[in-house]
Amino acid sequence: MSVSVPSALSQWGLAEAHAEFVAQRENEVWKVVQGPDAYALRFHRPGYRSDAELISELAWMSMLAVNGLRVPRPVPCSDGAFLGQAGGRRVSLLTWLDGAPIGAVGHLSDGADPRRLCRQIGRAMAELHDRTDAWEPPEGFTRPDWRAEGLLGDSPLWGRFWAHPDLETTERDLLLRVRAHARRDLQRLGETLDRGLIHADLLAENILADGAQIAFIDFDDAAWGYRDFELATLLLKFRDRPYFAEMRAGLCEGYARRRAVSPETLDFMLLLRALTYPGWIAARMDEPGATERSRRAIATALTLANDYLEGTPR
Repeated sequence: MSVSVPSALSQWGLAEAHAEFVAQRENEVWKVVQGPDAYALRFHRPGYRSDAELISELAWMSMLAVNGLRVPRPVPCSDGAFLGQAGGRRVSLLTWLDGAPIGAVGHLSDGADPRRLCRQIGRAMAELHDRTDAWEPPEGFTRPDWRAEGLLGDSPLWGRFWAHPDLETTERDLLLRVRAHARRDLQRLGETLDRGLIHADLLAENILADGAQIAFIDFDDAAWGYRDFELATLLLKFRDRPYFAEMRAGLCEGYARRRAVSPETLDFMLLLRALTYPGWIAARMDEPGATERSRRAIATALTLANDYLEGTPR
């Protein structure tokens, strides 16, 4: 066990609890068990999020949990603060949620009914957005912005997707052309787009199913953004699966029970979501599996870019 773990847990009175390493992504995550209670201990990557952004993320999650959504509930330290410090990193503690991920990247778990499952997920997404719109964020609340400049500006949040080093000149030109067209389309759509706080990373591994209950985890990328972008984030990784149409139909059906969703806007958001990934992976090419992930990200972005320019999104 990392020497930082007991030091971190002592700030919650859990220094003697059992801790098991779970994952190393943007954060280092440990499962902590003491008696009947289980928690997720997160060591936040230095420099990735400011204290204000982390506190804002935790404030949002706390509100959602209090209002009955199945999301991890932040647990305050013994001094009442949501953030602790250990080993030179910020740490936070969340309640552990039961349930299994609905699948992995591009695959649903065996036995899942794609349409029924996504109908449940769509309802849960809409409830998250409803609760969020009824909430007044506290003073000082700050999160990244996934709207026009964050997606298509000169310095997008996840990097210049058109500048990935593996792109051919013709491919780079294509993405620059798409960027210019998409900026104009975003400006044209303007205030018609539903916008607000979004989870922004609802991939299959961040959605848990426990019977008929759906839970969302890993709010690390929570941001201001477009609500259809939320739906596109889940769907994009499944666009080449034979059940993609069923997933899309179910997700839209479930979401539309509470909030409006536009098929045309969703097509557009699938493109914008795809454009983010070449920039994201370009900064992580030294990670295991990055070469294959980079290849997939570029191929998907180029395919959707061509479809968009030809007026045949799918």
